[in-house]
Amino acid sequence: MNFDHPAFAPYRALIDTMDLARDLPLPGPGCLDALNTQAASLDTRHSNGLPLRFFVPDERLSARDYETHILHSARVPTRADTWHDVLNALVWLRFPRFKSALNAAHGLAIAGEAGPVRGRRRDALTVLDESGVWVISRDPALPALLAAHAWQALFRDARARVDIDMRFVVVGHALLEKALAPYPTMTGKCLALIAESLDPDTAEERSVMALAGIGSPRQLAPLPIQGIPGWDPANADTAYYANQEVFRPARSIPS
Repeated sequence: MNFDHPAFAPYRALIDTMDLARDLPLPGPGCLDALNTQAASLDTRHSNGLPLRFFVPDERLSARDYETHILHSARVPTRADTWHDVLNALVWLRFPRFKSALNAAHGLAIAGEAGPVRGRRRDALTVLDESGVWVISRDPALPALLAAHAWQALFRDARARVDIDMRFVVVGHALLEKALAPYPTMTGKCLALIAESLDPDTAEERSVMALAGIGSPRQLAPLPIQGIPGWDPANADTAYYANQEVFRPARSIPS
């Protein structure tokens, strides 16, 4: 297990500042203090204006209670002995506007639900929170290939264009956890962001706006992230994308 995977590139400065690598394979007892120290140092805040902090919950919270607690207090329940929760905190520190927007959207959806069953809107928000990948592209034709599962057309035939005109930012903490020990089938769900700049900080504001249009997980195209050029050295071989157990066959490309 290590933080060498390209998925951790946007988080590298935070990982180094908090020296998280020293705690592999399990988070150390000082992780929570390090996260809160960093949040205070950066003056990280929820969109509600409250300072963001992380704490160990006394009990397991339901999904509704978890989101509602964060929305009202800006205190994120964080089990300090699991990378799943520590990496969630890492994403909060790196992209607080996006995470705040997800949380606020959950709150609005919960308020509109008549019963305990989670609706499709919250399903989609949860998928993004756990497995989300921003697909930032200068060229809208490239995300269209991804949405159509046209893997070879995108990652083989248009490989040079992908290198120049696209950037992939993993914002799902469960997917980051998998990237600690990567394997070919680990799959993210894509939020496509068309923009001139590929800078993640610039894209964050677009990601917040894009959330308004997401009402179902079906809108989020799947992406086996090991297929991103350079994310697995083996994908330099074009035969890599012929594995249909990982890269499911292409559908019709939207016109």
